Amino acid sequence: MQGKVLKLFITQNDEKKTRKEIQEISVDENGIIDDKFYAKNQQRAILITSIYSYDLTKENKIDITHGTLGENILIDINPYHLLPGETLTIGDTVLEITQNCTLCKGLSSLNSKLPKLLKNDRGIFAKVINGASSIKTSDKVKISNH
Repeated sequence: MQGKVLKLFITQNDEKKTRKEIQEISVDENGIIDDKFYAKNQQRAILITSIYSYDLTKENKIDITHGTLGENILIDINPYHLLPGETLTIGDTVLEITQNCTLCKGLSSLNSKLPKLLKNDRGIFAKVINGASSIKTSDKVKISNH
C-alpha cells in the first residue's frame, strides 16, 4: 500500500504549545528535532494520523482543522491496522509502530463526540529506526504487507 504525506506539524516549545505546520521535519531516534516533545518518550516520538480521521469527523458534522488531533504527520492512507513492531517508510525514513494513540481529554474539549468517534482512528505512534533523516510534504508513504 502506498500513499503520501499531506501535511507536517510540530509542537512549539512555548507556553501555549502552539502547533505549527511546516514543509519538512528532521528526525532521529529521539523523535522530531525542534518539537517540544523531542527526546521525551521514544515510544511516542511521532504521531501519524490519516486523512481518514478528518473525513470521519466531517461525516459526523464535526469541523476541525488539520493538526487538531495532535499529529506530526498527516497521510492520505489509513495505517491504523498496523501493529506494534511493524514498519512503514516515509521517504528515506523508516518508522516502527509502537502503539495506538490513546484518547486525551483535549479531544472532548473540542467536541464531546470526538473521543468515542475516534476511539480506534485517531492515530498511531512510531519511532525512527534508521538514524537521522528528514520527512517532507509529498514524500511517499509505503506500508509493507505482512
